[in-house]
Amino acid sequence: MRINLLSSFAAGILISTTICGAVYFSDKSGVSKTSVKPSQNQTALKVQQPSENEMKNQLVTKGYVVQTKAEYDKNMKDAKTTVQKQATPEGNQSNKNVTRVILNVSDGMTSIDVGHMLFKANLVPNAINFSKDIEKKGIENKLRPGVFEVDSTMSYDQVVSTIFK
Repeated sequence: MRINLLSSFAAGILISTTICGAVYFSDKSGVSKTSVKPSQNQTALKVQQPSENEMKNQLVTKGYVVQTKAEYDKNMKDAKTTVQKQATPEGNQSNKNVTRVILNVSDGMTSIDVGHMLFKANLVPNAINFSKDIEKKGIENKLRPGVFEVDSTMSYDQVVSTIFK
């Protein structure tokens, strides 16, 4: 008698699930399941895209500098000519070449990796000695990921202090 009770219960659940599924999939009430139309009580919100001037004003008020590509290119060209004029004064041409290196230090890099990059750029005489010097100074843990710019006019200590903050 117990097995009849269990099979009757299972049959009842199966029949009720079938009825619910048939009603769900055959519902033709006009409401699409993907798009819901606002009722009379609800108001549809229309979001307007701000104009270019409004977006620019919002960014400027928050402290950003907004410029067109033409303005940016002109500013970059002016900056390059200014740097060139400052690097070579009138009548006094410098024979010494300055080597500028942009170091991109990423996570997991060690002082020896930085030393190898500086050695390849001819800014330090030996990568191993650079690493040992960093360890002697006790600043090997102060190497942080980032982008650093060093050049050949900097002293050894200035290069170290720029990279190891």
